[in-house]
Amino acid sequence: MKNATLRQLRIFAAVARHLSFVRAAEELRLTAPAVSMQIKELELEVGLPLFDRTSRQVSLTMVGEYMLAHVRRVLSAMRDAEDLVARFRGLQTGPLDVGMVSTAKYFLPRLLAVFREEHPGIEIRLQVANNREQIVTLMQEGDIELAIMGRPPEGYATRAEPFAMHPHVLVTSIDHHFTHKELVPASALAGEGFIVREPRSGTRAVFDEYMRAHHIAPRVVMQMSSNEAIKQAVMAGMGVSLLSLHTLGLELNHKLIACPETEGLPIMRRWNVVNNQAKTLSPAAEAFRYFVLERGEAFLAKQFPA
Repeated sequence: MKNATLRQLRIFAAVARHLSFVRAAEELRLTAPAVSMQIKELELEVGLPLFDRTSRQVSLTMVGEYMLAHVRRVLSAMRDAEDLVARFRGLQTGPLDVGMVSTAKYFLPRLLAVFREEHPGIEIRLQVANNREQIVTLMQEGDIELAIMGRPPEGYATRAEPFAMHPHVLVTSIDHHFTHKELVPASALAGEGFIVREPRSGTRAVFDEYMRAHHIAPRVVMQMSSNEAIKQAVMAGMGVSLLSLHTLGLELNHKLIACPETEGLPIMRRWNVVNNQAKTLSPAAEAFRYFVLERGEAFLAKQFPA
């Protein structure tokens, strides 16, 4: 292992996280053959295979599982060293590792762009997770310092600070009969087919809470793990859904989707900026945390005036 490089270890960790050479290459901005070559060189250095490639899906071997635990510790130590150096340099340069739940992708990249205009030397590394469980895993493994999410994690010591309201609304096709009503009663939803997010997602939790509060047994016709797919299905008239208003800016501006006024809606949640309570934030992460808390709410209000 004396000749293994940090680059190889980072590539190995990325492939292990995604269990895909292609997705790891996309994250690292490399080609898939380059990733494959680096893994092969690392396996030659180790002397044993780290990944099982016999099936269609890539998986870690037993040696790979043990190796991954040590590699994560090495990379975490390197990130701590980078943070220390960044503190001496100030905020001119340095990495910023941020994670977000998928619903936040509709506004966070633009917010990061504004932040980077003020701190052009900071390298932003953004990771997207489908739900908060994946975000917690990224934070526990030291892959991210800050997370932008709705519901804060449970059973894990974090600091969660709300910075903006997060409304959830009923969405339908533009020609749905609800669009002709001044106010849709909650009881009318019992007869609709709902397209919902997967269990454990924040959007699904809001949906379940609303149905319980109004004593409705919803008829679920489809379940998807993508807000984009749900919106397309709703626009096609396949059902209705309950989604974050912050996912709907483009569709509402172009009148591609409708949000009828509905009893008990919108449900208001909050966006939180979250970090591991046990870890001191790097200067870049601390600066972005302060930026989000100070300017996040006004930014969202401007982006989503509805």
